[in-house]
Amino acid sequence: MNPPAREPCRILVDGQRIECRRIGDAGRSAPVIVFLHEGLGSVRMWRDFPDRLCATAGLPGLVCSRLGYGASDPLPGPRNARFMHEEATSALPALLRACEIDRPILFGHSDGASIALIHAGTFPEVARAVIVLAPHLFVEPVCVTSIAAISRDYAGPALRERLARYHADVDGAFHGWSDVWLSDEFAAWNIEDAVAASRCPILAIQGEDDQYGTMRQIERIAELRPGTRLARLPGCRHSPQNDRPDEVIELTCAFLRDLGP
Repeated sequence: MNPPAREPCRILVDGQRIECRRIGDAGRSAPVIVFLHEGLGSVRMWRDFPDRLCATAGLPGLVCSRLGYGASDPLPGPRNARFMHEEATSALPALLRACEIDRPILFGHSDGASIALIHAGTFPEVARAVIVLAPHLFVEPVCVTSIAAISRDYAGPALRERLARYHADVDGAFHGWSDVWLSDEFAAWNIEDAVAASRCPILAIQGEDDQYGTMRQIERIAELRPGTRLARLPGCRHSPQNDRPDEVIELTCAFLRDLGP
């Protein structure tokens, strides 16, 4: 059993060290909010948002850096076009077992939101609920264009130096994300079948000025899963937890309260 921690620590998950930070205490069957970060995210890049949300909701949390990010072990090799499916069906279940979390509330942003949705569709009996910010269900031209632009920026020193503050293997983190998204193989990537197979309540939040996706992403969730709660945030880009944290916390806590015990 990996001991709980208030500061980030590295726990052993299937032979690899994964950076995690616990918020509060929870028994094995208690609700725990599990935070799944974006394509270039990490434990530290969430800032204090998880602490604020958990404090307001009155629930414990787990924040982790996926393999290849933050202080977690580096990727053993290049990712393939199904890397989010592998994260959702193999890496995330292993993490939950290692942390003794049976029924998580999954809170995902961007790629992490997609991983949460895939997990919920693959294991419909596991997640208590799913909250997703700026999820990807399919590849849109606006996303490819924005990733191509940030890849050009990465060729200069400023962006790389900024990301290196948060990632031990910054080149692996960046190219492990961008190279897959910009590949021809990834153009047909789609998780609509997983969303349709999920059974837990879903809250989907997206900024109206999201530079990586259109509102069609969350609208499609509601079509596939009637009853999904949608929230569109004006004046908000791809990271609602940074641009509009108070609204995201309010929406999430209202959603969780309406679920009941």
